[in-house]
Amino acid sequence: MDTLEGQTLVKADGTSVKADEALASKEFVLFYFSAHWCPPCRQFTPMLKDFYEEVEDSGVEIVFVSSDRSSDDMFSYLKESHGDWLATEHGSALSQTLKQKFGVSGIPMLVVCKKDGTLITKDGRMHVMSKQPSAAVDEWKK
Repeated sequence: MDTLEGQTLVKADGTSVKADEALASKEFVLFYFSAHWCPPCRQFTPMLKDFYEEVEDSGVEIVFVSSDRSSDDMFSYLKESHGDWLATEHGSALSQTLKQKFGVSGIPMLVVCKKDGTLITKDGRMHVMSKQPSAAVDEWKK
């Protein structure tokens, strides 16, 4: 995926990982635009975590793009509520690029892409909330 090529992502424990390596075996990358201060986000994040736990072995990875007010807020939210997925660095140029690329104007927003960057849907949140996890992934494969 061009946007992530050569980029560094972070984990909830603060360690860094090269995006190319972390996503090499993944078929789908889901960009999760969210923030702890956002009540609808705090409601959706546990649903996304359950979804992820069922499909993470199906070639699905989530990359959290934070709209939190600080890096500390972002890591607190990651540790408190999120699954064991990746994140862009708080306030990074990459975060801004992704928000612009996908036209993020409100959160929470879940964008589903193929590994090559092909957009599948900007309404991944509805897929997660309305379908069984395996059915959603099967639909993305079509």
